[in-house]
Amino acid sequence: MSHIATILLLGSGELGREFVISAKRLGARVIACDAYDDAPAMQLADKREVFSMLDGAAIRAAVAKHRPDYIVPEIEAIRTEELEALESEGWHVVPSARAAAMTMNRDAIRGLAAETLGLRTSRYRFAESLAEVRAGAAHTGLPCVIKPVMSSSGKGQSTVREEGALEAAWNYAVANMRGDRARVIVEEFIDFDYEITLLTVRTRDGVIFCPPVGHVQEKGDYRESWQPAAMSAAALTSAQDMARAVVDDLGGYGLFGVEFFVRGDEAIFSELSPRPHDTGMVTLISQELSEFDLHVRAILGLPIPDMGFRGPAASAVILADRETAVFGFEGLAEALALGTAEAPVDVRLFGKPVTRPNRRMGVALARTDSVEAARALALQAAAKVRIDYRS
Repeated sequence: MSHIATILLLGSGELGREFVISAKRLGARVIACDAYDDAPAMQLADKREVFSMLDGAAIRAAVAKHRPDYIVPEIEAIRTEELEALESEGWHVVPSARAAAMTMNRDAIRGLAAETLGLRTSRYRFAESLAEVRAGAAHTGLPCVIKPVMSSSGKGQSTVREEGALEAAWNYAVANMRGDRARVIVEEFIDFDYEITLLTVRTRDGVIFCPPVGHVQEKGDYRESWQPAAMSAAALTSAQDMARAVVDDLGGYGLFGVEFFVRGDEAIFSELSPRPHDTGMVTLISQELSEFDLHVRAILGLPIPDMGFRGPAASAVILADRETAVFGFEGLAEALALGTAEAPVDVRLFGKPVTRPNRRMGVALARTDSVEAARALALQAAAKVRIDYRS
């Protein structure tokens, strides 16, 4: 056999693209799947399949065709019932079919964290109608946050500060949901100091953590991230304890992106993804082993002696502002020229075939002697890269 393992990747966006690079470096064979052709990960994979991840029959057909050693979900919107059935038949779902099902919807993972494990979360209610949204807001109080139970990159999320805005928030959440059910979470607005992603790796030898990642979001979508996020030892220990409890309950092996609000020494559980996280792209320059390398190693059961943290680093996204399939990029040389041996700069362009308003098309990365300087350098590099719209 010419490869170490065959991986069926369900979802082929920019995170999947970096995962494929890491998997191919270790000799894996990867079949990239997505709902549209020429998705970023497909451009680098061994083979591709085009179908909706919500089509259970198509998932089963791809498994039967390629007979993967590992089925690796990269997105939330997947027909998890089919994954559970495949796992029961002996196929290996990463990290597990239960983890994919529990985290596909915010209601299940929030119930696990708050009700089963007793972790500190915000007050919340779920709603499937405007009337239930109003009742949920009465329970949590205003301001509150409303978001779909299933979405990607924060789409459909809004903060409501007055009762008259509840209907618009409900409509916005439903319009931007993924999947096939109109269901939202109404949760208490936490007046937090900052929020973090704690990249948590569950391996056969135990649970390990990357240094915490801080991030900035706009409209629920990540714009900047940096590592390490400054936080007290008490808050970090609390976050690590909660993350370990959740991933141990979910089981399986791989990297999890666990999100927390932090207020003083208090960490408050927010969400979890059983896969690499968009804010964790900073690890492409901050660590010897990026979050994608760590995910692959944990899946394959390979050793992780040390992730090799290199120093303070940051990422800043490169966004499109209109829709077209005919475009190019300018300013890449100018962005890369900002880097030095002591303060390196890198740029990753994702290879997405179509631009759309506020769609992430790439990311600028920088590492230097402080988080503040790295953030400024990453933003400067991102601003140098311009999309040349040709239609």
